[in-house]
Amino acid sequence: MAAQFGRRLRRGATTTAVAAAAVAALSASQAPAAPQPDGAGDQTAAGATPSGDSAATGNSPYHTDLPPLNTPNKPGSSVNLPVTGSAESGIPASILAAYKQAEQGLAGTDAACRLPWQLLAAIGKVESGQARGGKVDANGTTFSPILGPALNGQGFALIKDTDGGAYDGDSTHDRAVGPMQFIPSTWATWGQDGNGDGRKDPNNIYDAALAAGRYLCAGTRDLSLAADLDRAVLSYNHSTEYLRTVRSWFAFYNRGTHEVPDGTGVLPVGTGGTTPSPAPAPEHSGGGAKPSPGPKPPAHGGGTTPSPDPTPPPPTKPPTEPPTTPPTPPQTLGSLENAGTAPLKATAGEAFAQRVKVRARNTLGAPLAKAPVTFTVVGDTDARFAGGKTTVALSTGADGTVTAPVLTAGEKAGVFKVTAVAGTAKPRTLNYAATVTARQADAVVRTGDKALTAAPGAEFADRVEIRTTYKGKGLADTAVTATMITDAEKPAENDKGPYFKDAEGEPVRTLDLTTGADGLLELPGIFADDTEGTYKLRLTTASGVTLTVELKVEAAPAA
Repeated sequence: MAAQFGRRLRRGATTTAVAAAAVAALSASQAPAAPQPDGAGDQTAAGATPSGDSAATGNSPYHTDLPPLNTPNKPGSSVNLPVTGSAESGIPASILAAYKQAEQGLAGTDAACRLPWQLLAAIGKVESGQARGGKVDANGTTFSPILGPALNGQGFALIKDTDGGAYDGDSTHDRAVGPMQFIPSTWATWGQDGNGDGRKDPNNIYDAALAAGRYLCAGTRDLSLAADLDRAVLSYNHSTEYLRTVRSWFAFYNRGTHEVPDGTGVLPVGTGGTTPSPAPAPEHSGGGAKPSPGPKPPAHGGGTTPSPDPTPPPPTKPPTEPPTTPPTPPQTLGSLENAGTAPLKATAGEAFAQRVKVRARNTLGAPLAKAPVTFTVVGDTDARFAGGKTTVALSTGADGTVTAPVLTAGEKAGVFKVTAVAGTAKPRTLNYAATVTARQADAVVRTGDKALTAAPGAEFADRVEIRTTYKGKGLADTAVTATMITDAEKPAENDKGPYFKDAEGEPVRTLDLTTGADGLLELPGIFADDTEGTYKLRLTTASGVTLTVELKVEAAPAA
């Protein structure tokens, strides 16, 4: 494994031998905590011995630049130096804000971990040069994806594709992605939404920093302890050289940092797996600037040495930064996701308040425009899109989203689904459950207002007629329960007073009935017993709407 880790170090960067010497010198001036031996740190976030794909980065290559031997400040000083600090101690504003926000977030959810933001800064420096010197937009997303080399087993770990290329654009092998260099399988478990935009994007520094913090804090780690911190770093990339490099930057940033504008951070000298920074032109053959001419040797046979050419060579043009304009994203569908559709619910005959909305992304996770999406109503239902259609084909807009037409429920209650399908070779499908509820009465009223009276032992001369409605319209087939009730605080069925008769002519004081056309219902005859008084009849619909009717039993006045 040691030889394999050595091959992962970025070519053109500091060699292991030089790194070891520099670390030794740095230790004398900065005194970082000594890293634990491999055996002590041979533990991943899950607590198991890591293979290539159990480390957060898949043991991808990393930048081996070391911090300068002159520390940015004296021990015990503030870690918020003014902008006059050394260039290497400057961290781009958005990147620094993301690290500190992640520290604060973990302090609230996992205070026992004691995550220091300087550790995130050290890892971010080693993994991506602080997101290529802070080249991020206003939301903290890199202008173009930061991708490590394909983990194809040739000098690196062998990790076959786990995300269909959705994050890394590679459908054959995985690659480390973003400022904190997560491989897709690790991001699927640990990815976070650090900036609150509803997405978990490994190319966003706020998302990636929070995810890295949670990954480092896995289990019961206390990062204020050297042993736990070493185990956490080794779980990120299982290499002793990696641990030493991160430890060096961690000690450096603990001595002091300052904020610099986004895009102006110091780029690493050696790059190999992520998008490279241009290197200075070589001084000899094979391309680059021509060396300055020197004195010519004396000619054979004597003679004086000619004077060197007094005209100095033109200065070599310094390398320019790669353009920050993002390349045109690939127009290949990578994924289809819900863009915020709430549960689909409607009452029979009415339009669903929610409309299905989806978002298509390309293989790099960016929004994909002009992607065809087909919405289909599936199941035993008479619900339809506008125009009576069950299938509608639309295309996504510039933000990758598309919204289905308004869906209207039919008269049939029940559950069905709406599908959204994008892609042909490898279709992506989303299913949305939709529920139609039968109309339920929102009111029950008497059709007349005549007082209902009867003499003891007689039948009430007038029948009770009611009407159930929904939004002002009569609602047929509404279940109604009619009950003679007591006057108690919690009414119950009365055992005396007015009553109905069952099929055998026996008294009953509760009946289950159903409204007819237009919601009308005429109750059966009501009879009075021998007890005079005022009684109550309560009518209750299945939806809980009630109506109370007064019944009076009194003797007829004398002639």
